[in-house]
Amino acid sequence: MRVRRTVLGIIGSAALVFASLGAVTATAGPAAANPCGFYETGSDAFYNHCTSDGSRVVVKVEVAHAPDYEWCVGPGRTWLGSAARIQGAHYTGRLC
Repeated sequence: MRVRRTVLGIIGSAALVFASLGAVTATAGPAAANPCGFYETGSDAFYNHCTSDGSRVVVKVEVAHAPDYEWCVGPGRTWLGSAARIQGAHYTGRLC
């Protein structure tokens, strides 16, 4: 009887762990599609300014074979250009 309870307890615990992992994976999907900060898709580069206060920030955009530049971006996703051309972007610490 004691072995049966132990086995059932282990199976129940494993089921809870797998169920919680499934819930984490399901909720991580949309956020992974548009992460905060710089990210690339297959062909495009974006900067996603995640904010709830409506602020606009200055980001430094790093460009291949051209001068880098700064750009004022608002909340949400901003298209920076071709992923082949844009090497990265980061928040400068300034508002605009």
